[in-house]
Amino acid sequence: MIEVYSWATPNGHKVHIMLEECGLPYRAHAVDIGAGAQFDPAFLALSPNNKIPALLDPDGPDGAPISLFESGAILLYLASKTGRFLPADLRGRWSVLEWLMFQMGGVGPMLGQAHHFRIYAPEKIPYAIDRYTNEARRLYGVMNRRLAKTKYIAGDAYTIADIAIFPWLRSWKNQGIDWADFPHLKGWFDEIAARPAVMRGVEVLAAQRKPITDDKAREVLFGKTQYQPR
Repeated sequence: MIEVYSWATPNGHKVHIMLEECGLPYRAHAVDIGAGAQFDPAFLALSPNNKIPALLDPDGPDGAPISLFESGAILLYLASKTGRFLPADLRGRWSVLEWLMFQMGGVGPMLGQAHHFRIYAPEKIPYAIDRYTNEARRLYGVMNRRLAKTKYIAGDAYTIADIAIFPWLRSWKNQGIDWADFPHLKGWFDEIAARPAVMRGVEVLAAQRKPITDDKAREVLFGKTQYQPR
């Protein structure tokens, strides 16, 4: 049984979806990041960067347990373990990896900043809101142009690149996006959202997540608690 330590966020849902798509038995453990559970020593032993998700597989590649943090690394591990959603041919594999890196280095960080300054920041800073909203739209445009030429983000097949990107686009309203501007991406989004495994994956731990409305949760997530040495 794979143990996944996670929360109902885009990075958490990447792994939940992959586990559902692969049909692997797993157990989800809630790490309430608004309450500071990511700083618990037991979790830090699995994820030293105090970010969700983390995964513990008792049946690692050499038969011994293995733990991993970073959602992109976990997707690659599960693809390797199951032989699914990552092409065997090198050209196809490199296409998937470049789009996975696009998500990890661009889509996640930039859309995360858009969320922060548009929704969570205590002070509304027009420069920051404009900067990250414009960057969100630029990234949506990159994906829209790509999907004008290919069925899925890395080519003709559904892969971990699609799994990585999809959860981040579920909050398109919060990112200042109008789907009318990105018709090819919207068609892809709707198709991915209708997959049964995706529908199951985005419900994992979702009932436990509450809106961030209190000052304590905001401080834990965005204040000095983040920067205390551990």
